[in-house]
Amino acid sequence: MGLLLAGMLYWYEGQCDDVLPLITPVQPQQRLERDGVAIEFEARPVNGTALTEGMFADMRFRVTDSASGQPMSGIAPGAWLDQAQALQFPANEAKSCKARVALYLKSSIGARPLLDLNSYYLLVMNKDASLSVIDPSVSVGGVTSTMSRVALKQPPMDWVATADDKRVFVSMPAAGEVAVIDAEKFQVLSNASAGSAPVRVALQPDERLLWVGNNAPDEAKSGVTVIDTRSLNTLKFLPTGKGHHEIVFSKDSRHAFVSNRDSGTLSVIDVATLEVVQQLQTGSHPLSVAYSPLSQAVYVADGKDGTITVIDAATLQVRKVIKGQRGLGPMRFSEDGRFGIVLNTLENRAQVIDAASDEVIHSLEVSPEPFQLTFTKAYAYIRGLASPRVTMINLSTLGKDRQPILQGFEAGPAAPRLAGDLPLAPGLSPSRDDNSVFVVNPVDNTTYFYAEGMNAPMSGYPNRGHTARAAMVIDRSLREVEPGVYSSRVKMPAAGRFDVAFLLNQPQIVHCFNTEVEINPALEKALATPRLEFLMDKVAAPLGSPFTVRLRVVEGRSGHPRKGLKDLQLRYYLAPSSRPQEVLTKEVADGIYEAALDLPQVGAYYLHARSATLGAAFDQQTYTSLRVLPGTPIAAPTQQTAPKP
Repeated sequence: MGLLLAGMLYWYEGQCDDVLPLITPVQPQQRLERDGVAIEFEARPVNGTALTEGMFADMRFRVTDSASGQPMSGIAPGAWLDQAQALQFPANEAKSCKARVALYLKSSIGARPLLDLNSYYLLVMNKDASLSVIDPSVSVGGVTSTMSRVALKQPPMDWVATADDKRVFVSMPAAGEVAVIDAEKFQVLSNASAGSAPVRVALQPDERLLWVGNNAPDEAKSGVTVIDTRSLNTLKFLPTGKGHHEIVFSKDSRHAFVSNRDSGTLSVIDVATLEVVQQLQTGSHPLSVAYSPLSQAVYVADGKDGTITVIDAATLQVRKVIKGQRGLGPMRFSEDGRFGIVLNTLENRAQVIDAASDEVIHSLEVSPEPFQLTFTKAYAYIRGLASPRVTMINLSTLGKDRQPILQGFEAGPAAPRLAGDLPLAPGLSPSRDDNSVFVVNPVDNTTYFYAEGMNAPMSGYPNRGHTARAAMVIDRSLREVEPGVYSSRVKMPAAGRFDVAFLLNQPQIVHCFNTEVEINPALEKALATPRLEFLMDKVAAPLGSPFTVRLRVVEGRSGHPRKGLKDLQLRYYLAPSSRPQEVLTKEVADGIYEAALDLPQVGAYYLHARSATLGAAFDQQTYTSLRVLPGTPIAAPTQQTAPKP
């Protein structure tokens, strides 16, 4: 959808359009009919009966054929929420909805909407204990697009996201835990206990349970840990066998299949009872497991024996053993389950399996030492350890007695193996449009964006301050939640009247609906609290010299200076503990107060503020500190959170 929106930019600029009057009273549901299409907009609170600032709401657009009433599925609409009349357009440009949308499509930093319902983010797994969040639509000075950082307890190894991209589960082997990330706020919600050496993480299709592979050296602790995704409680640990574990599921979430590399087995687990119901011999060294919804079978690739064992997911019996060569490793199936690709790291080849016949129909030379692969609708992408080149296999050209078409592109200047310390999480991630990919090159610490049909990546996103290892796309765009209904859950940013701009590509329709958000009484009380800031131009002073402290007080919501305070006091003491001293401040400018301190001893002093008028106690306000030294004053301090004296 992103390319469609960008491609229509010039069509909207300079066009005129009827805009729903901004002064029209907000209706529960608003409707537009144009060019044979009916669009109904509703801002539906998730909890409660009114839209309230700081609360979540669903922005819902129902798109139907106006004549038949049939839902229009599979379209890619765009939407933005912004303050009503918040943007001022040049005099020669109509103040229209189309003009506003055209400005949004330029992705200018200075003219972004409050909420972009078409946005997506790139979550980058770092070598250290952190994740980076990149906004690909914005570039700051052409240098970085990094938006924020998520701190973890220990370095990550693997991750998996829910289908709605609201949560991400990240394994941390050194911590023995899985970090649960809120992908809306990009914050750690919780750290769930996940057994010894948790490595691989997998969500079963219904997303009710999270499965974690435990690569513990002790056989009694080697297996899988099962975590309830709602309560985040650990339900059970099942010992399955020695070695690394890969995990897949039947389509109905009835069975989980867990490989045990050093034991040479595949454990079949009944999800309802969380019991191992069968242990199947699948070769001496099973390295990967994949499931095909088309053949309803599980495929186990053995790297040492060079075989692929096919197991019927219903009967749990071995259906076939496909002979291959030593070196088989990673394996995945296309989304429709028709073609499976098994990488052979030793032979630098990719074996293509036709799930209809369970036969290898192609053996293709790919990037040296292939170790990762992913799929879009049209291509399979294969990454090699020994080359920066990514191999692309055109899926439409696969088939028995056909000649597959292979392409490729360079993703960075050097081979990934030169970086070392690579995680299990893939460095290849399909984009939200499913017609492009992001590729991490851990050597130059850059994530490259490649659009299908191009000869080279279109752009790259450096990960400054950290070392990139893997990437995942977090999609925040409108989703089709039911036929013809496109929705996105957002947190209402503030109280007031807002425009909701809607864009449809075919037919070309742009229209601005509106909605109104009420004041949240709980937030109002917090926002109304005055804020205090210490204005310090130095952190230290020579012993015996006079020292004057300045403070600024502003109103909470408006930010206007708070004038006329007669009881604003400073309380200060020598750390770690001494008898506190107090001094009354005086106002020297609008909202600016100052007081002279008596600092008779060398050491560190803590300063707090109090005002009965403001209702603020010493331990409820921002504090600062300073040092008295027999030297020259130095640079300014930063605000800190106060410890109680």
